[in-house]
Amino acid sequence: MSVRAATRGFTLLELVVAVLVLAMATMAALRSVDHATRTLGGETARVLALQVALNRAEEYRLYGARVAGGLPREARYGTTLWRLDVTEEPTRAGHVLATIGARGVTGPGARIAVIAPRVVTP
Repeated sequence: MSVRAATRGFTLLELVVAVLVLAMATMAALRSVDHATRTLGGETARVLALQVALNRAEEYRLYGARVAGGLPREARYGTTLWRLDVTEEPTRAGHVLATIGARGVTGPGARIAVIAPRVVTP
């Protein structure tokens, strides 16, 4: 056999190494996709929770803390019933610092803080 004929083609060892490298790269790509899917899976619930909290914060700005503090602690958006946890602290300027947390039955929630007047005068 000549030298030229012996160097043609792949050996079985080279083929095994190539398959091993491709398998490792494929596994890394699949793990990355799985992680991204899990991370983005709860994003819709977080955005909706933030919107619920922002709406309640706007009610605090519009109505004042005295009226907004008496609003229901639940809000329905779409098919989800959101529980609102509100804590109020007075400020030295006579306003109210309201910390609003919104959480659905399942999934992540959101928290926002707003400074609102105690009473809104028309």
